Amino acid sequence: MYEFMNFDYLTDEEIDLIIEEKVPEYESKGYVPAYKYEVRLHNGEVRIGRIDLRIGYNKNTFYGGNIGYEIEEEYRGNHYAVKACRLIKQVALAHEMDKIIITCNPCNIASRKTCENVGARLVEIVQLPSDNEMYQLGDREKCRYEWLL
Repeated sequence: MYEFMNFDYLTDEEIDLIIEEKVPEYESKGYVPAYKYEVRLHNGEVRIGRIDLRIGYNKNTFYGGNIGYEIEEEYRGNHYAVKACRLIKQVALAHEMDKIIITCNPCNIASRKTCENVGARLVEIVQLPSDNEMYQLGDREKCRYEWLL
């Protein structure tokens, strides 16, 4: 059984990550354990986005990455996704991960800049296999970035 650690609150005193859910692995679907956070301005009550960290590596993280993030439109342009990634890095390190894979659609310039701003490097652009959930939702390829820890 996977053991989650106590990373329920992370802050850099500009933004806070507040745990929403700790999701156990779901082997039959190929899902690894994950921490899901709400992103807020420091000491604020309003959700400005979300970020999650998937622990470990498998076929799903190869295509979908270890991190997923989204910042609400009115808060974009402040590098909050970069700041959230930097905060969540400590969770990955505690779980002895040596890299974080981040993927995005090739046309998502903002996400690509976020990857570059955290220090990830573009490894490749991959075609999604037809049995992948993202393919079934309409995506066909992903940029794969690696952030060495």
